[in-house]
Amino acid sequence: MDKLPAVGLLTPLDLNTVEDVPESHVWPHLDESSQKFESDKTVSIPVVDFNDDNVLELIGKACEEWGMFQLINHGIPKTLTAETEEVARCLFALPQNQKMKALNVPGTANGYCMARLTKHHDKMMWHEGFTVIGSPVDDFKKLWPSDYQPFCDKMEEYQLKMKALADKLISLIFKFLGISDEEMVKKLSYIDPATGKPHLALRLNSFPPCPEPSKVIGLAAHTDTSLFTMLHQARREGLQILNEKDGWLPLAPRSDALIINIGDFLQIISNGRFHSVPHRVMIRETEKTTMSMAYFFHPPGHLYVAPYCKPLSETLQTPIYKGVNVKEYFIIKAKASGKGIAALTI
Repeated sequence: MDKLPAVGLLTPLDLNTVEDVPESHVWPHLDESSQKFESDKTVSIPVVDFNDDNVLELIGKACEEWGMFQLINHGIPKTLTAETEEVARCLFALPQNQKMKALNVPGTANGYCMARLTKHHDKMMWHEGFTVIGSPVDDFKKLWPSDYQPFCDKMEEYQLKMKALADKLISLIFKFLGISDEEMVKKLSYIDPATGKPHLALRLNSFPPCPEPSKVIGLAAHTDTSLFTMLHQARREGLQILNEKDGWLPLAPRSDALIINIGDFLQIISNGRFHSVPHRVMIRETEKTTMSMAYFFHPPGHLYVAPYCKPLSETLQTPIYKGVNVKEYFIIKAKASGKGIAALTI
């Protein structure tokens, strides 16, 4: 079957009103393990305390061994997270025709959207999303014409806190990799000189209740096209990671933690020391909506990203990936049906 047309040309289905799963959303070849939510192999990824004196080593080890970790004492106030989550709940609870007023259109990133992974598959996902980059005022005016400002304020405050945390994390990660302050400044120039826009994005995800969860996928298997992603899960269920030995394993995240997962660009920069872990979201609920908020930390589109290789015991590391322009990598990954790293392997 041919792939679906570009995401921007598709209209999200109102999943909250369907009584039966439409054929467009039925995934016929789901492996049995994907539905074993009570598996004894549920995995708990490393927990890193941001206040620990050895936080640099703990983060580096987790990135090398897992490509993912849980961060506690991260400094994002619980009240702010809860209030931002409530904004997201109010947004997704709006009538479909109201949400469609802020529909993401081709050539833009902000707004109400389907899963961007849809373009790589011939089936659609049980998901609706909303992307916020900077101020959401233009979109929120369409959703709440008379009282949009409080919603904007909360979303902007959350992004500022997440950006400050992300800056601290990338500094530690680069330090662990031995990247100098001068090189770090170049890679932390998150304003594209051509557009003047930051390369940071907050993705709100909603997974409505499904009458037949075993037939659908919330988000199909993928790696993140970012340096790293910081994820808040409103509920524990659904997120799975791919383990080479055991296959797909459900995560057991802590309620007080942010999940930090390495993206493709850090796998390239680290020359494979860190791994961008394939992950997906399965649907379990038949009665309740589950949600998450993902903050993507991207390098600027104009940057050229390449493996950072330093001398180790007088032997120069050999790059295992080709260097690539950030914007070009998005194109390469799309053409490779989401498998961008493989396309760069030397």
